[in-house]
Amino acid sequence: MRLEPRESTSVWLVLAAPILAIGAALMLSSGLVLWTGESITAAYGALLKGAFGSRFAVAETLTRATPLMLTGLAAAVAFRAKFWNIGAEGQLYCGALAATYFGTGLITLHPLLMIPLLFVVGALAGGAALALPVYLKSKLKVDEVVTTLLLNFIILLFVNYLLEGPWRDPMSMGWPQAAPIIDEGVLPRIMAKSRLHLGLIIAVISAVLIWLTMRFTVWGYEIRAVGNNATAATFAGISVNGTVLRVALISGGLAGFAGVTEVAGLKGYLTLDLSPGFGYAGIAVAMLANLHPLGVIVSAIFLAGIYVGADSMSRAVNIPNYIADVLVAASVLCVLVSLMLTQYRVKWR
Repeated sequence: MRLEPRESTSVWLVLAAPILAIGAALMLSSGLVLWTGESITAAYGALLKGAFGSRFAVAETLTRATPLMLTGLAAAVAFRAKFWNIGAEGQLYCGALAATYFGTGLITLHPLLMIPLLFVVGALAGGAALALPVYLKSKLKVDEVVTTLLLNFIILLFVNYLLEGPWRDPMSMGWPQAAPIIDEGVLPRIMAKSRLHLGLIIAVISAVLIWLTMRFTVWGYEIRAVGNNATAATFAGISVNGTVLRVALISGGLAGFAGVTEVAGLKGYLTLDLSPGFGYAGIAVAMLANLHPLGVIVSAIFLAGIYVGADSMSRAVNIPNYIADVLVAASVLCVLVSLMLTQYRVKWR
């Protein structure tokens, strides 16, 4: 058996590959459901109902998908330029830190000005978190996978220091959390009697703008050129270091957006458990979407549906909700294999 490059790939194959891959992931995960002694139909039915079976379920799924869209976009943009940003988790917290600093009373503006201000400072803080990795990569050729990953732990420890010390809210009854965001900075709800907030619209608009930028602008062309072949891009007169810096700022800014949506839209105050791993899950979102900005919207909703539905499934049919992690991992692996098979065909001897 060997792989041969395909001379051409049909549109139908490209569209069908991820769908078939997700179906294969569900089939692989069915073995774990059978191992628990429960019905596969009942388990997946409960998962689907818990994620999309009611107005409340849809709202919860979209709420969970909001930060995943933004961290997925952060990973997709960076990976497109072959800048392997694994630090979206830390950049998310940088955005939340900036929103907390400016949004807890330092500045008081009308909501039409206050909310954009929080997103601007959150994006700047997220982008600034990538300044050191970009410098080390450009000047010293240090692998950005290592630097961005290790910075996550440094940022989280710094957040822990602030919440245990100077930023602890005296009204929090001893819990390590910061003061709440003032009313002018809280993101409004977009669905009554739910937690769904304005951050979802911000995330969707961000995805559309990133797609338009990547598809129709010179910046997007330069990003794709550097990602496809940095040496050829250099000969074409494109500044590789400048493009990587631009990509890093956009990527970190999107992750910072996610921190703002969580602290100003969902919780209302900064805590150490603000993110259950949205920065890392964003990598899975980007890979499921094949780094396509619009595909990130769909893959984020899919992953959010798995996580939200798994909780309902565990209550309805007594299956551990850890199966959600297995489903996500299996989906990513199957999609990666399917994407490979859209470019190569298997030849048997």
